[in-house]
Amino acid sequence: MDPDKFEESNLNRLVGAKASDIKRQSKKTSIAARLIKGVNPHAQIQTVAKKWQEAHEYLRECDVIFGCVDSYAARHELEILSRRYLIPYIDIGMDVHKFGDEFLISGQVILSMPGSLCMRCLGFLRDDLLAEEAKKYGKAGSKPQVVWSNGVLASAAIGIFTQLFTPWSRNFPETIYLEYDGNLQTLVSSNRLLAVKEKKCTHFMQIEDLGDPFWTPIKVREENQETKQKSSYGQR
Repeated sequence: MDPDKFEESNLNRLVGAKASDIKRQSKKTSIAARLIKGVNPHAQIQTVAKKWQEAHEYLRECDVIFGCVDSYAARHELEILSRRYLIPYIDIGMDVHKFGDEFLISGQVILSMPGSLCMRCLGFLRDDLLAEEAKKYGKAGSKPQVVWSNGVLASAAIGIFTQLFTPWSRNFPETIYLEYDGNLQTLVSSNRLLAVKEKKCTHFMQIEDLGDPFWTPIKVREENQETKQKSSYGQR
């Protein structure tokens, strides 16, 4: 799911894209489908060239949701949807920051499982971060070479998916938070997990926050002088 068309600035980070896609103004979803079909011609692919908020009904039947978005607010919204429908959510992201005369590359891979710690519990999502606008690539310019670092994070995310849906490992943790250092070339489990080891998620506890919200008519009988029955509507 992605509403964007391919642009020249995307060449440094979108695997499978070609220079010719710039002239054709190819949709990013079409490029992804083309790449998948090149590997497996029989793959069944459903592309949605919209923002996920405009077509969220497609996500309700998913077995897992991968979040590859640019803002903290978008991550927050995707996690809420995933928790509502009891779907595992795997978040990946990275950024480049200028520090003195150098650039620092950092990123994360997080597994948010229904019933386990959420990204707020892990300290990754905070109110001050949610107030910020979408981040791109800091002060490293409009075309930093990040396809290699994105590849590390994407591969780790696929590894988590493989462990979730195959008998790959019996000792699979309920919560995963990997921190990426692109300067040291390391991807390690976050120390934040030690601080929340014995904690339970307190942000997604209400049973009414699960499933599809819908409206249903509720008949309310009101006895008045004429003994009339009136109907009103309530939310369930």
